[in-house]
Amino acid sequence: MLFQVLPPLLDRTTSYSLAGIVAATLVIAKLSKRTRLDAIPTVGPNTWLGCITFATNAVDLVQQGYEKHKPGLFKIAHPYRWIVIVTGRQHIQDMRNCADDELSLAEEANNRVKTEYTLGYEVHHNPYTLPIIRTQLTRNIEILYPNLRDEVVTAFEEILDLKGNEWKSMLALDTVQKVMCRTSNRGFVGFPLCRNPDWIKLNIHFIMDVLKAGVFIGRFPHFLAPLVARFLRKVPARIRHAMELLRPIIEERQKDLDEHSTAWADKPNDYLSLLMDVAEGSERSVQDLTLRILAVNFSGIHTSSKVITQALYNLAANPQYIQPLREEVETIIATEGWSRAALNNMRKIDSFLKETQRMEGIGYLSVSRRVMKDFTFSDGTVIPEGAHISAAARCMHLDNELYENADVFDPFRFSNIREEDGEEFEHQFVFPKPEYLSFGHGRHACPGRFFAAAVIKTMLAHIVVSYDVKLEENATRPQSLWVGTKTRANPTGKVVFRKRTL
Repeated sequence: MLFQVLPPLLDRTTSYSLAGIVAATLVIAKLSKRTRLDAIPTVGPNTWLGCITFATNAVDLVQQGYEKHKPGLFKIAHPYRWIVIVTGRQHIQDMRNCADDELSLAEEANNRVKTEYTLGYEVHHNPYTLPIIRTQLTRNIEILYPNLRDEVVTAFEEILDLKGNEWKSMLALDTVQKVMCRTSNRGFVGFPLCRNPDWIKLNIHFIMDVLKAGVFIGRFPHFLAPLVARFLRKVPARIRHAMELLRPIIEERQKDLDEHSTAWADKPNDYLSLLMDVAEGSERSVQDLTLRILAVNFSGIHTSSKVITQALYNLAANPQYIQPLREEVETIIATEGWSRAALNNMRKIDSFLKETQRMEGIGYLSVSRRVMKDFTFSDGTVIPEGAHISAAARCMHLDNELYENADVFDPFRFSNIREEDGEEFEHQFVFPKPEYLSFGHGRHACPGRFFAAAVIKTMLAHIVVSYDVKLEENATRPQSLWVGTKTRANPTGKVVFRKRTL
């Protein structure tokens, strides 16, 4: 037959290369055209050269633009689009008040991660889970807390596996990811799946697989995305494996739901149960529920692990702060025990984490949105439909006009402010402000931040009362890594642990 005789015209590598050239050509043509963004000043090359500059020098470009144009706007050339960057409080407040049909977080995320083709069409177009995370999961933290605390303690004990009085060097990010994945999934899918090594490995690797798949699909013109997505291998394989692990749990719970409705003795109290209580039609399928669980893991574990890893680096590099943190935790636990209410009273723990987020964060940009229809800022600046807007978060976090000695790590900066002005909420770790954008801002501030904060604060509090930590001999604090405008906690950094000596 013909297909048995003739060799393939192009091998896969060559096909991808040619497709990449086509995509690059289209990108260059798109960026080189005059646009309705001409009135907004450009930082960096205003031609296709900006694509190369962004890949190698994005952080410097954003900082230059901020220093030159604050509190105004500027734009930089991303490899696939222009990004309009806002630098002032008023513009951020304007964005905060917008409806989804004006500025869309979901469409911006879909543009970056290609949610439709990685996490699933329904996950993107039917986000019924967001109100559940924002309200019901948040309200359930108090009830879930004993299980979350138990998992933190057990996970650290098993993963560190310390013997006697030994010091043991551990890869910080790797250790934290495993504890974070176990603890979060204790609240997402319950015990014993949260401790299943296959489930933990799957979710940790799924995060990077999705990010890589999103970048791969994004290299091609939008109309080719459905075709290109068919070449994905790792993401579909992870989803199938996750379905195999979740299927017996979902099916057993579905039987109980069919028999007892939404209440029965020993009903699991976790995120999966919250989903199944309200899911209808195809939302009840094993595939759909699995995708929702993978999606919440994707959103939560990656960023939360970075936060606690950066805090651990700061703690090990600044051992003088261990004792005051330790004293605060022990004093509160002695009178209140381990509870969510006790966590809320740990002001120094909270401040240490917020200061870590302020200085390290998760990227140079935040509050990213896609413009769904022409949008006019309060100063009259018009941003056309299809544009992309972000706030210069890290620049603001390190601005001396907004924070005194902004380039200095002051772990009790925010707890001291709370003591001075009596403001209980405004300076908390989870409280978004125009000057503090680590969790976004407005209606679409991270809906799971309260759950994530409960886990993160429990981990840090447990570390300071249970372990001595330090850097390896002659080591300095592991530096963050930058990819474009995104930051990563250093994956090769090590922290040395020992059971606390009393």
